[in-house]
Amino acid sequence: MNLHEYQGKSILKSYGVAIQEGVVVDRVEDAVEAAKKLTEQTGTGWYVIKAQIHAGGRGKGKVEETGSNGVVLAKGINEVEDKVKGILGGHLVTLQTNGKGKKVNKVLIAQDVYYPGPTEVKEFYMSVLLDREKGRNVIVYSTEGGMNIEHVAEHTPEKIHREVIDPRVGLQGFQTRKIAFNLGLSGEAFKQMTKFVSSLYKAYEGIDASMFEINPLFKTSDDKIIAVDAKVTLDGNGLFRHPDYAAMRDKTEEDPTEVEADEAGLNFVKLDGNVGCMVNGAGLAMATMDIIKLSGGNPANFLDVGGTANAERVEKAFHIILKDPNVKAILINIFGGIVRCDRVAQGIVDAYKNIGKIPVPIIVRLQGTNAVEAKRLIDESGLNVHSAVLLQEAADKVKEVLS
Repeated sequence: MNLHEYQGKSILKSYGVAIQEGVVVDRVEDAVEAAKKLTEQTGTGWYVIKAQIHAGGRGKGKVEETGSNGVVLAKGINEVEDKVKGILGGHLVTLQTNGKGKKVNKVLIAQDVYYPGPTEVKEFYMSVLLDREKGRNVIVYSTEGGMNIEHVAEHTPEKIHREVIDPRVGLQGFQTRKIAFNLGLSGEAFKQMTKFVSSLYKAYEGIDASMFEINPLFKTSDDKIIAVDAKVTLDGNGLFRHPDYAAMRDKTEEDPTEVEADEAGLNFVKLDGNVGCMVNGAGLAMATMDIIKLSGGNPANFLDVGGTANAERVEKAFHIILKDPNVKAILINIFGGIVRCDRVAQGIVDAYKNIGKIPVPIIVRLQGTNAVEAKRLIDESGLNVHSAVLLQEAADKVKEVLS
């Protein structure tokens, strides 16, 4: 589950991670009061107005309606309202959104951290995530933080450092010092960085995160180390331990079809292909998508109806798949272990009749308990449904209906 920047920062702060302070608003008329509140808290006189959407590249992105960037500077409280108006309620288009962009429902009014001081300001990059190949957490960091980190990774990968953490002992002091040293820090900034890294890693483990990305990680002119941005992704499997974080979910940022499927208890992920998949079991779903590819098609989704593939769930799954105009065929691949195949077949027939005419051909492959009876039910239904017993048969049917 992805969090907004302001949400991620609030969690980091609770673990002792220093952050760029800010106040979030969802109405233009609240902007000036929020800025005043921030001034009382931090003493700041300039403000950074930041769109809150689940996408990176906001600083380079453009609000479709106004032409404003997704991150702008207000040089004084008199500029705050107009700057907020240029972002809030508009659709921000970045490299990580589609052409329509994402609607900005909230903005963060944050303190300006580029204030004058005795030392040079610096922007770094840091992320914490799981290295699945090694089975260990890793801290990825670079001296080249900011909006062009992707360019750095592509053209100067030697500037990207990695610190692998042994889960048996956790993050060690020598590792935090190594990171601070590789970032070229010394004195107070060095001490602040070691503290920052330690707190960041504790937060990563403590909230069951799957990724933290701090870009930029900022060294101020008076040697403070703070998170200016925070991209936080939580492991959905761990949310039952964190109901307060689960409540932070913003469904308006997610694909509405995926939200609908989730509310119906279906595991659904939209893809870009032309063949809808309906299966019971994640492993079978992966095999089904492979079969679709081998047959010359492309999977349009991953949809797992689970162990109770009854008429109601099958009908809901049909509705969700058919919302995608790119779907040219639907492959239903069910293994009857716990659930009987004839009951699934009857569910498919009932769901088909309840929906009415389905505009694309359906291939049904049922294998397992009462598979023979299930095939008979499908074949005798009189509906535009093709039955198959073997996986290869199903693949051939997909190829046939797509040609």
